[in-house]
Amino acid sequence: MAKFNTGAAGVAPVSPVTTEAVPGGRTHEGAPGYLRDARSELFVLAVSNMVGEDTFYERAGGRDDRFRALVHRVAVEDGDWTARFLPWLRGEANMRSASLVAALEAVRARLSAGLHGGNRELVASVLQRADEPGEALGYWTSRYGRAVPKPVKRGIADAVRRLYTERALVKYDSGARGFRFGDVIELVHPTPADDRRAWQGDLFAHALDRRHNRDKPIPASLRTLRDRAELLALPEGERRTVLATPQRLTAAGMTWEALAGWLQGPMDAQAWSAVIPSMGYMALLRNLRNFDEAGVGDDVAEWIIAKLTDPEEVARSRQLPFRFYSAYRNAPSLRWGHALETALTLATRNVPSFAGRTLVLVDTSASMTFGTISARSSVAPVQAAALFGVTLAARGDRVDLAGFADGVFGHEVRPGASVLREVERFCARIGEVGHGTRIADALARSWRGHDRVVILSDMQTMTGHHATEVTTAVPASVPVYGFNLMGYRAAAMPTGSANRHEFGGFSDACFRLIPLLEAGASAGWPF
Repeated sequence: MAKFNTGAAGVAPVSPVTTEAVPGGRTHEGAPGYLRDARSELFVLAVSNMVGEDTFYERAGGRDDRFRALVHRVAVEDGDWTARFLPWLRGEANMRSASLVAALEAVRARLSAGLHGGNRELVASVLQRADEPGEALGYWTSRYGRAVPKPVKRGIADAVRRLYTERALVKYDSGARGFRFGDVIELVHPTPADDRRAWQGDLFAHALDRRHNRDKPIPASLRTLRDRAELLALPEGERRTVLATPQRLTAAGMTWEALAGWLQGPMDAQAWSAVIPSMGYMALLRNLRNFDEAGVGDDVAEWIIAKLTDPEEVARSRQLPFRFYSAYRNAPSLRWGHALETALTLATRNVPSFAGRTLVLVDTSASMTFGTISARSSVAPVQAAALFGVTLAARGDRVDLAGFADGVFGHEVRPGASVLREVERFCARIGEVGHGTRIADALARSWRGHDRVVILSDMQTMTGHHATEVTTAVPASVPVYGFNLMGYRAAAMPTGSANRHEFGGFSDACFRLIPLLEAGASAGWPF
């Protein structure tokens, strides 16, 4: 049996996001653009698509139409790939809206093509939070009417059995939602899960009573809801006395928003201290400023810090890395800085440290400073790019970080430096070298024998000043990794082989492919 003489000698590794070898289009800035195959285009778009939101080069409607068309095509042509991709998109890439829309559109396309297997499971796989069954029905009915196909109903019912609890009802069931819990239950007819049968049937019945304003007693099996009703019935003058027993708030499933409205007074240090033990990770992250302004004590702050820096809590929270930068910008005091730095490090665990010399280029052009990553975010694409760029620089002692637009500026980052502080310092330099996007020129000016190049950009480059293309700006023997943050249609270079590779999105999930390629192994899809 052959032990050493195996495989093809000298074969370069390949990666999954592939383009044509000869440019068949143009970037939005007019340079030669390399078009991807359908799966690659869908992947790069999906990992950056917040759905329904404008980007610099695409209006929301056109971008969403392109997304749906790609989903329809791929779901019919490659159902197995779709069934693996969408749960990963929701779970590891943390793209909630994109995965939900993609699953529903995939099922619609597959049913239209006469493909009936696996559709129920596809829908259920992307619904991972208790408000998402209602979101799914809201999306479907707004586009296709109230005739919901059985696989969609059954997939949603599967998710309802898994996700609907007393605390979920408290948190997500309100008149502000188009589909309340009761509406979902009436439409998809879930049966209680076997391990929840003792109380989930009562919960479904109670959700229907709530929806239809039927004045019926809360079933005895729903202890949290009964505790909550008892708490809410307290006279206004007695409500603050409950703050002395935080366990009572926890038992009643009181969120901080509900507590703030119920107290009818300020959320002072006592109120925050009482509700903080029951707050989720994201709620803590978003309220650091409020904790400081209320004067929350150091003992409570230490509890918050312990939760923010717990590796299991970070992993369970599924926070995109830029969320920690956003929290850092919004928190006025320094007592959270180290905790956020630690949490960010945990959230970027897939970003590697490289051997040899690495050039990292961060796009600071106008298209990268347009708007924010999502409607609920205060972070611009360029800030997310800078976060990854500084993270790479801080993890290696031979990394040269540069920003580029029409020109290039170098930015020194000491190994082990604070990523959050360095991102602030880097972003203060946006606009320093113009507002265009000249990737080839930036490569030609910055590459000095580096072993690899990482480009963090929307990849919508202008033509180089000296007729140099991105793919030829450095020697073919040097790996170039484009990290596409916006998912536009045309790529700036041919990718998938020959030391030219492209990934995308706002999570660190795709970075895990780079070490495989560096080791000479081909990298498949990250799911």
